[in-house]
Amino acid sequence: MGALALESSLYERDYYAWLVKQAAHIRARHFDQLDCEALAEELEDVGRSERRAVESSLKNLLLHLLKWARQPQRRSGSWRDSIDTARDAIGDLLQESPSLRPHLPEFVARQYARARHSAANQTGIAEVNFATTCPFRLDDILDPAFFPEAGEQQERGSAHLRRESHRKVRVPKKKAE
Repeated sequence: MGALALESSLYERDYYAWLVKQAAHIRARHFDQLDCEALAEELEDVGRSERRAVESSLKNLLLHLLKWARQPQRRSGSWRDSIDTARDAIGDLLQESPSLRPHLPEFVARQYARARHSAANQTGIAEVNFATTCPFRLDDILDPAFFPEAGEQQERGSAHLRRESHRKVRVPKKKAE
């Protein structure tokens, strides 16, 4: 059995051991011993994983922005924290992978439909009562000071957007590690 066949076999038997061995081959510049096809697949998977992480955080953020807008009487520190946490996660991911930023409009369009469906499920408000396209501008979605007001999600355009002071509901921020 050749060296590459052994590498492929290790890839299927013990993924972690395969990763460690591939890293060792790269560091030692033993490029002829790399399992190139599997490495290429793994690198592509890492890229997809980063994209999925951004999209997942966007869905969660959009869900909570919709709930914030449609159920002002149920607003809580927990919702605010969910919004802040999602924005922090998106910011961190974009800082690490800035090439994902141009894809945000596409991600928002895709994830808004899912967030709208989840918002309907969680609030008991019929899905048809939520805007069919995202009512929030991308800059507002990512803006830590933006919290939509009641009814705002049905009104398109920035003229109706309002920034809210963090004094209304105070949630302690996580300490930096």
